[in-house]
Amino acid sequence: MDCLVCRRAETRPNTTKITLERGNVSLVFTDVPAQVCPDCGECYVDEPVAAALLKSAEEMVEAGVLTGTQRYGATL
Repeated sequence: MDCLVCRRAETRPNTTKITLERGNVSLVFTDVPAQVCPDCGECYVDEPVAAALLKSAEEMVEAGVLTGTQRYGATL
């Protein structure tokens, strides 16, 4: 897909880091599969990946985690 931000390059499969923050909660997910623009670095995750991240984040919050780093796929 063409990058929607810079419009100069086509995205390529890669991985990225996603940070989810809400209130006093800050969760970082590493090695997240994404389409990444080689020109500007903008990242795009597909719907199943986004849903899995949100589900994992909710489970972490329910377990009392306020800050943390999790490798994507480690508990998904």
